[in-house]
Amino acid sequence: MFFSDLVFTMEPIETKRLYLRRLETADARDIFEYGRDPEVARHVLWEAYTSVGECKSYIRAMQRRYRLGDPASWGIVLKEEGRVVGTIGYMWYQSEHSAVEVGYSLARACWNQGLMTEALSAVIAYTFDKLRVNRIEAQYELDNPASGAVMKKCGMTYEGTLRQRLYNKGRYVDVGLCSILKSEYASRTNFD
Repeated sequence: MFFSDLVFTMEPIETKRLYLRRLETADARDIFEYGRDPEVARHVLWEAYTSVGECKSYIRAMQRRYRLGDPASWGIVLKEEGRVVGTIGYMWYQSEHSAVEVGYSLARACWNQGLMTEALSAVIAYTFDKLRVNRIEAQYELDNPASGAVMKKCGMTYEGTLRQRLYNKGRYVDVGLCSILKSEYASRTNFD
């Protein structure tokens, strides 16, 4: 099967505590507030933001991807507060293998509250229910085990360690690779 016509519409997703939606220019200040934190940027491939302008550039890049139907990210919005506290989305899509990679980041003030598990579970469900995708994968730096725990809670299987897979913040890092298949998702009744 070859799915070259897959379009990533990035429809809004609602969960108990979150809205996942396309990023808007007005979100730049919220993204800067959490994205300037070096701890938030520590395990991702972007540097901590130093200006709101950098956040606006990121949003413009996402908006281009939305227009083209390319893999992109949603803003993670706290329902109670109405502010963007992170992003989650598709890093790439391989049509010949019907596979996507998911990545995410979250404001430090929101860590350890189950919010990313909630967001990732919703994205997994959306991806398998709405898109013709057979495999979702994600990777995390091994010295960030909390991210791996989120993946496991969402039903993803640890596949192994990719030694010095990425060069990040001046060093080569080992990453863990996790995945979930459509057949596994279909056989599950919940992600809790």
